[in-house]
Amino acid sequence: MRMFLTLFGMQAQQTPISLDLSAEVERQVVVDKAPGQYLGHPSTVLLEDGKTILVVYPEGHGKGRILYKKSVDGGRTWSRRLPTPKSWETSLETPTIHRVVDPKTGRRRLIVWSGLFPARFSISEDDGATWGELKPAGEWGGIVVMGFVERLRSGDYLAMFHDDGRFFLSRPQATGVFTLYKTLSKDGGLTWSFPEPVYASSDLHLCEPGAIRSPDGRRLAILLRENSRKRNSHVMFSDDEGKTWSQPRALPLELTGDRHIAKYAKDGRLVVSFRDMPPEGGAWKGDWVAWVGTWQDLEQGRRGQYRVRLKDNLNSWDCGYSGVETLADGTLVLTSYGHWTEGEEPYILAIRLRLEELDARAGECQRR
Repeated sequence: MRMFLTLFGMQAQQTPISLDLSAEVERQVVVDKAPGQYLGHPSTVLLEDGKTILVVYPEGHGKGRILYKKSVDGGRTWSRRLPTPKSWETSLETPTIHRVVDPKTGRRRLIVWSGLFPARFSISEDDGATWGELKPAGEWGGIVVMGFVERLRSGDYLAMFHDDGRFFLSRPQATGVFTLYKTLSKDGGLTWSFPEPVYASSDLHLCEPGAIRSPDGRRLAILLRENSRKRNSHVMFSDDEGKTWSQPRALPLELTGDRHIAKYAKDGRLVVSFRDMPPEGGAWKGDWVAWVGTWQDLEQGRRGQYRVRLKDNLNSWDCGYSGVETLADGTLVLTSYGHWTEGEEPYILAIRLRLEELDARAGECQRR
């Protein structure tokens, strides 16, 4: 704890420490790899036992048959590819997986979303043992559906995604305007409202929202990719459970990238996984990275405690969509895809780490 406080006491004045775990293969577990086959864009969910992780990912770049695996030991080993419904073969987009709970019955469900038009979802009522077929959520669609699914204090669920006019309605119209949309479920994910716009701009291309709630539960933040590559990533806040949102504010370069997934570690710090994409370039541009800081850092626009390169991507950009899970014992399991081996197609890796290890490493860097 003393090292934690010391590091944070210095971070406002100094550049965050950079830690590189890319070569530490003992941390890395291959989740899935197939010769000559592109595998990418995983999404994970941790079950309530604190060690079982489910992962879904497309057989192809952002589209293709949804593949599905399970780890029952916190990401140390992974099952074979598990059976899936026939309709999962027809997925047109990056799938995402989320836990929901029915506010009236307390029944737990899992949802897998598949985007473009129409947005479709599949439900499991038995913790992923079996799944229903993909079915349309309505006469609407979008890109990377859903960026997140967040339970509200009312018991309803808020989900958000984006579109640029090509997939929201049945008649595509490429407008050049990036719009963030929100949709609500009041019945534990069984039905979803027609999406409402949250923010739209032809200049600031904000997309792929990732959500995190403040430690006291009163405030929501969404971290946003800036797709034109001209600006930093941005953040927006809501103090009324997603009814209204603040104007977008630029994030520090240390948090600038694509497809942010944020979770709290056991000690209350934030861990954010993403693809590093600073507008002006950098040594880690296009690599899979994580940012470690606090909610206060995020809220106040501070640079954080340290940045971690999780894996060197042998490609200028194609990696980094990930899951982040905090196990019951405090271990963090981060799962992503990338061009990890020269001359081979992308495949899925899981990396296990603990913040105590990174604190010790950061302390060594300070003493040098």
